[in-house]
Amino acid sequence: MTAPRTDDRPAGRDGRGTAAGRSRGGRGFEIVLVAVYGIFALSATARSLVQVLRDFDRAPVAYSLSLLAAATYIAVTVALVRGGRRSRVARVLVVIELIGVLAVGTLTVLDPVLFPEATVWSVYGQGYGYVPLALPVLALVYMLLGARKRPEA
Repeated sequence: MTAPRTDDRPAGRDGRGTAAGRSRGGRGFEIVLVAVYGIFALSATARSLVQVLRDFDRAPVAYSLSLLAAATYIAVTVALVRGGRRSRVARVLVVIELIGVLAVGTLTVLDPVLFPEATVWSVYGQGYGYVPLALPVLALVYMLLGARKRPEA
């Protein structure tokens, strides 16, 4: 049996107030974002570990950057799960990811000799359908739009 409510806030769907009742709504894109980051974390980690363990001497810079990309995807996934769209840590990590994609993408276009083997971020993520370029942009837009909306008390 629950105690009667003593505050003047109307109860949400789950009976815990509007903030709790509304916290589940509108999170569909965030769930998809976390899922995509999680998939990229797994795939980039698997790819980079195989590259580093088997052929590191062939392209150490490229394979190290693939490992960095994997670590970035893991960190963003964890930050989004823990803090959601308003997480400052997630926002900073996504900015770092975008800088990495742009820097590595530009270097692989301007001087491909530097990268004898492809990385996750090579040619702006061409090998992954440019998702590595689009993902941080979409994530930043989503986070910035979420930061504008103030939670209602």
